[in-house]
Amino acid sequence: MSNSTKPIIRLPYLGILGLIFITLKLTGHITWSWLWVLAPFWIPLGLALLIFLIVFLFAFFKNK
Repeated sequence: MSNSTKPIIRLPYLGILGLIFITLKLTGHITWSWLWVLAPFWIPLGLALLIFLIVFLFAFFKNK
């Protein structure tokens, strides 16, 4: 029996979605604000920063 492994291909779904939104915006197919067109890029970053802040504050106040 062979133990060959298949390469795992991971697609950055939010990155692809963001590029699709940008393409649709630049071609005039959607009239959304740039804030929402770029949302697939900034929302995950904002959530990560929020989680980091909550964990940091929890650790800070737990040690006091």
